[in-house]
Amino acid sequence: MRILLAAAAAAAVSVALVLAPVASADPVPAPPYVDHVEWAKWADLSSLRVYPTESGRQASLVATTSAFDEAWAEVLALSPDANSPGMKHQFQCHWEFAELAQPGKVSWNLEPWRNEVSDQAMADAHCNPGGTEEPF
Repeated sequence: MRILLAAAAAAAVSVALVLAPVASADPVPAPPYVDHVEWAKWADLSSLRVYPTESGRQASLVATTSAFDEAWAEVLALSPDANSPGMKHQFQCHWEFAELAQPGKVSWNLEPWRNEVSDQAMADAHCNPGGTEEPF
């Protein structure tokens, strides 16, 4: 009797494993993640407007390091003068939070004049440390 019960239990586990759905992580959308960038002036201050693609917006929600690195490389390919720690930190903040806080925002704006701050201060300032968000 015990052998029959053990065999039945083993068969039930086997059937459950065969029928169980395959676990998968959210796929990361393919690049390109940045459509284009453009420098703009706000009073006497410069701002790099980064226009993410739909794929970039979706990839930012999955938040993998490789997707972020690819997106930042695309920004630098389009605007090599954006290569500073403060600009990268602002971009990372937008990458991680923009689509959660303000989905579909036309551009993610990065300013070279903004202070370099801690991750917490960056988040507290909504990715705009050292001043208010520009009006565009």
